[in-house]
Amino acid sequence: MPDALTLHLVRHAPTLPNAQRRYPHPHEDAPLTDAGEALARTLNLPRSALAFTSPLGRARQTARLAGFPGALPHPALAEADFGVMAGHTWADLEAAHGDAPRAWIDALSDPASPHGPPGGDTGQGFHTRVQGWLDTLPAGEVVAFTHAGPLLAALRLTVNLSAVAAPPGTVATLRREAGHWWLTGLRPPV
Repeated sequence: MPDALTLHLVRHAPTLPNAQRRYPHPHEDAPLTDAGEALARTLNLPRSALAFTSPLGRARQTARLAGFPGALPHPALAEADFGVMAGHTWADLEAAHGDAPRAWIDALSDPASPHGPPGGDTGQGFHTRVQGWLDTLPAGEVVAFTHAGPLLAALRLTVNLSAVAAPPGTVATLRREAGHWWLTGLRPPV
């Protein structure tokens, strides 16, 4: 098929904020942990693929260690802006805001929602950003090093998968043919 695309979405390898289970600040650029660097080196991805990366260091570092030092930075692959949630764990947020964080994250996860965390992205704006990037992908094979948010948004937008665990180092593989998408693989880190 002339428009066939295989897309490998890679969540960056682990960082300290991942281990702390807290939402990152918008401009926080924590490096990979030693275990994260080791995991990134084990990622087995097609080296001939066109490669993109989030502009953030943790995704670029994962791309470089996985064998893609020339991956092209793209702003659509950056993590969502979590607004007031940034820097906090889920327990911190519930203690301070009760049930509100659940409503905020549900709104951010909804491609049609005009709401999201106060001071952060809306579901609609965040998903529009990811969809715009998906719409520009050429036929062939593409690898994209990104974050949990954009990876999950892409799965929602392409195959309507709304709930999946995607720890750092996860690789989700999608196939597009004749305008239709399929999930062909979901590999958690080894």
